[in-house]
Amino acid sequence: MLMFRELKQEDWKKIHTYASKAEVSQYQPWGPNTEKDTQDYVQHLVHEIRQPESRKHAWAILHEGNENLIGVAELTILDAFHQTGEMAYILHPDEWGRGIGTEVAQRLIREGFQSFHLKRIQATCHPDNKGSIRVLEKCGMEMEGRLRGHLKMKEGRRDSLLFSVLSDG
Repeated sequence: MLMFRELKQEDWKKIHTYASKAEVSQYQPWGPNTEKDTQDYVQHLVHEIRQPESRKHAWAILHEGNENLIGVAELTILDAFHQTGEMAYILHPDEWGRGIGTEVAQRLIREGFQSFHLKRIQATCHPDNKGSIRVLEKCGMEMEGRLRGHLKMKEGRRDSLLFSVLSDG
């Protein structure tokens, strides 16, 4: 079982253990991170989620029963009126292939529908990221299409696949 808890500035050291790895950032517009990159990221995220009107929610992901941070989960309310949100997560590579990504994504979906009353939750991933595609599909998300030139990368722009799931209610 996994536990979500509030993200804290001092979490940057644990986050840096994976954010500094090339295999973790290969599909991302960031990284591999320097220590300063990771400190700045965590500082920005912690500041943003603590704002009274923030639409972004983020949690440290831990194995239940210990304080070993293994990743970060985010849920952003994109449009409150239309009840649409976007989820994202990143995990330490030691946790890949063990069903943890699926558990995190399922929890984010449940949280979005139950706690934030969303009707639609979306996620994007790199077209070559087979692990993320599998996780999103296992969670009942459907691929809607390809966002061309979606993200600015170091080597140019990249496409993303767009997935979504709708609530039953």
